[in-house]
Amino acid sequence: MVSVEIAGNKYDFTRGTTLEEIIERVEPDDKEIIVAGIINNQLCDLTTPVRDDCKLKFLTINDEFGNRIYRRSLFLVLVRAIYELFPGAQLSIEHSISNGIYCELHKDSPLTQRDLSRIEFKMYELINADLPITGKELPVEEVKEIFSRQGFLDKVKLLNQLEITTCPVYELDGVYDYFYFNMVPRTGYLKRFDLHYRMPGFILLYPQKGNPYQVPEFIEQPKLASIFHEYEKWGDIIGVGNVSELNRMIAEGRVGELVRISEALHEKKIANIADKISDNIEKKRIILIAGPSSSGKTTFAQRLAIQLRVNGLRPVAISTDDYFVDREETPLDENGNYDFEAIEAIDLSLFNDHLLELLQGKRVEIPVFNFQKGARESRGKYLQIEEDQPIIIEGIHSLNDRLTPIIPQDNKFKIYVSALTQLNLDRHNRIPTTDTRLIRRIVRDHHFRNHPAAKTIAYWPGVRRGEEKNIFPFQENADVMFNSALIYELAVLKKYAEPLLEAISREEEGYYQARRLLGFLKCFKPMPEEDIPRTSILREFIGDSAFH
Repeated sequence: MVSVEIAGNKYDFTRGTTLEEIIERVEPDDKEIIVAGIINNQLCDLTTPVRDDCKLKFLTINDEFGNRIYRRSLFLVLVRAIYELFPGAQLSIEHSISNGIYCELHKDSPLTQRDLSRIEFKMYELINADLPITGKELPVEEVKEIFSRQGFLDKVKLLNQLEITTCPVYELDGVYDYFYFNMVPRTGYLKRFDLHYRMPGFILLYPQKGNPYQVPEFIEQPKLASIFHEYEKWGDIIGVGNVSELNRMIAEGRVGELVRISEALHEKKIANIADKISDNIEKKRIILIAGPSSSGKTTFAQRLAIQLRVNGLRPVAISTDDYFVDREETPLDENGNYDFEAIEAIDLSLFNDHLLELLQGKRVEIPVFNFQKGARESRGKYLQIEEDQPIIIEGIHSLNDRLTPIIPQDNKFKIYVSALTQLNLDRHNRIPTTDTRLIRRIVRDHHFRNHPAAKTIAYWPGVRRGEEKNIFPFQENADVMFNSALIYELAVLKKYAEPLLEAISREEEGYYQARRLLGFLKCFKPMPEEDIPRTSILREFIGDSAFH
């Protein structure tokens, strides 16, 4: 017998009982949406047998990683359906957009709504058959032969670059694939999804966190979609569409070319944004910059200020942090802790009064927040601006009009910054934007705050909750969006992140996260950083930045 602790309760099971069988015995409330388990900090399929005493936590569609398991299992069903319906066609799983995943199907004729209806019908047919999804560890040469036979040649190219002898794969009804993540054990778990036609491709919709029993209606986000399209064009300009092509450029010693083109594209985009602001400076004096954690907002804001100075403007910066209410007035979250990310943590009235006075040419004393005392202080910091001076405000609430309710809309220029990665491992494996930002943050927290990776990973769910509440709902309010991702950055971050992730032990809660991140970082060849300029956004994370 083995003793298994679940949510504080202990149960005895026969040694070798699988997680699926435990679910049937325990009958948890969320049984219908469980997709995986965590055994002693290790992520496991539901087919995993329990052989020793352990702690077990179930993952549901309502958890971030449970949700990823659900949608990546849907990817496998999608691949299997297309493999049968359109032999020789190439499916590309591109990027997240709004509440779904954008995909394209490359075949001898454009995708039609009828094609998509056939794919959806076939997927439901596979799901209703409740077919097994079987994980296997096979010799890498055998996997390459299978992928070649199935036409997955981009996967073969990547495997040729990896120094491995075996490769984990999942098999569904004779089709093999790998999604760098765990899968559900059978197709019957995947009853909720929808396909939404969106030329030239389609959106795969699935239940979201917070509403795991229902597939949402697709919400258009045209500005975000255009940024992803722009990044795809940048990939074409640079000649890098996936990791194997990036590895090839690194192996060929073309790193300098890669860096120079990537950085020039960033600089051109920032200059274009500065030109838009300059063209409307008579009205749009307040420049508001927001974006999720580790997007490179600080470096972006300083590079934007330089471009504005090139245009003859003299921008000044104001930090919303200096307008925090005193500690005892800070709102509390649902757990009774201070919620410093709530917009009510800012003295909105004083902040707006000062902005209006500045726009009117008045002299204002800007407060300084003393974080040790938890109170605003007066330190004689005065500011007065002239008509040609824009004010740059960077903060998580900048795109939320509740931050600046008294400022007329015509006076605001809003910028959304995020690292919207679209460099995929292969056609079926996208690198989530969230993972790129997490790796950036792990490296920066260690470099500048001496935080171990386990601590950063432990804080990350709270960071994500704050982003989903305070940033993402307002991103389409932006006048422009800036994609801070650099196509080469994970090849550089690899050497910093890997030892930090390797240091996380099995006893730490971040262990399964570390294993997952290490799993896809191993696909990148390390890249030297000598050619990366000190003004690069990447320097904000790896050090030696020209900005402070």
